[in-house]
Amino acid sequence: MIRRHAGVAFAASSLLPSLFAAPARAASPVEAEQVAAAASPYSLPWGLRPIVAPTVVRVDTSMARYEDAASSAGLTVATLVTASYRIPGSGPPTAGLAPLVRLSLVGDSPPAGAGGIVFGNPLVGVAYAVTLGGGLRSSFFLGATLPLGTGGGDSPSEHAMSARLHGANARAQLDGSLFAVNDVALIPGLAVAWVRAGWTVQIEMTIFHMMRVRGAAAQSEASKTNATMGMHVGVFVIPELSLGAELRYQRWLNAPFAVDADPTGATRDNLTVALGPRVHLELGSLGWLRPGVSYQRALDRPLAAASPNVHLVQIDVPFVFR
Repeated sequence: MIRRHAGVAFAASSLLPSLFAAPARAASPVEAEQVAAAASPYSLPWGLRPIVAPTVVRVDTSMARYEDAASSAGLTVATLVTASYRIPGSGPPTAGLAPLVRLSLVGDSPPAGAGGIVFGNPLVGVAYAVTLGGGLRSSFFLGATLPLGTGGGDSPSEHAMSARLHGANARAQLDGSLFAVNDVALIPGLAVAWVRAGWTVQIEMTIFHMMRVRGAAAQSEASKTNATMGMHVGVFVIPELSLGAELRYQRWLNAPFAVDADPTGATRDNLTVALGPRVHLELGSLGWLRPGVSYQRALDRPLAAASPNVHLVQIDVPFVFR
């Protein structure tokens, strides 16, 4: 009897915590949406900014073949290294605040004569990504370039100026402020995306307002303003492989004097496309390696003209930390 009552007493005492413990709190609709958003695979764009706020190191190399008026070929290699850090607690998974820095290097081998190598302007900025519900996401960006690139000033070398020009072309003229080494650029941008069921549809617009701080003898305009916009569509074929396509448009709002003087108007804007696969490899607790390769081509002048007739191949290797 004593043992039996003791057993009952022990069982009752062990049952009391479960009877009087607070019930587990069900996830709110907002929290459930945030979890779903974090779990939905995202197709990383080629030339647009990510809609998420990652901690990432990204090495992005574009190789551009171009031709001169005699149809002789030259080659430009532009490499960008980007690092960003998502501030913990600044938002739900895959969202929040992420400061970033970007460095660039261009090597140009023209069809004839000596080539040139230049460093672009460093870019610093911050992105803030949010989840909106229903698979919708948004990202706001504000950045600036610092006039520390090489190949500028009052008397730049011909080879450095050529490398800067072809470096911008190798980036489909989407990152021209990196190679405007005489200028400080203020760069606001906004992107919106729908990410659900393995699909990504993203649109984006960015303004680049550039103000000259050196090189007045070689660069007449004191300021200029550029705009870029684009759409990215991506789909996951399997969890480890996605395909991504982009349509991008660049237009001068306040053009350099050389663009204003062009009677054809061909240098005022350009339209480019990009298409390619990306692999997604999970590396345990470290994060994900997401290498990809794309082919890019202009659809109109100036880049699609007989000269320079630019063909681009981009090799993009981001490592995204958990």
